[in-house]
Amino acid sequence: MHLARGSSDDPHVWLWVLGALALYALISYALAYRARARRGSSHPARDAVHDLKDREDPQPPEDRFVSRLIMFSGAGLTGLVAYLTSGAVRVLTVGLTALVAVTVWAYFDHRTQTRAAARR
Repeated sequence: MHLARGSSDDPHVWLWVLGALALYALISYALAYRARARRGSSHPARDAVHDLKDREDPQPPEDRFVSRLIMFSGAGLTGLVAYLTSGAVRVLTVGLTALVAVTVWAYFDHRTQTRAAARR
């Protein structure tokens, strides 16, 4: 009899997945907080939490699609790097890949937000 198992023999895979989700939530909150603080909000922490669930200024559909494509591509690339490496190399390469992916994603969102604000 065979027992059903996950696709990986590494017992720490769920920790990596939960860590990636926590990192995504933290980065999303930090970007929302930064935007609220720059706009001069009196309570940027509380407003940033509200921005996570409903956005005041939705992106145009094409910018939102590209932003999500960058986000998911970065997550996929980070997951692929984690799958292909092990040990201390995994921690270093996953950290660097995630940092580059998040930087590209944040830069794109910043650039499109600046252009959208200039059009108004």
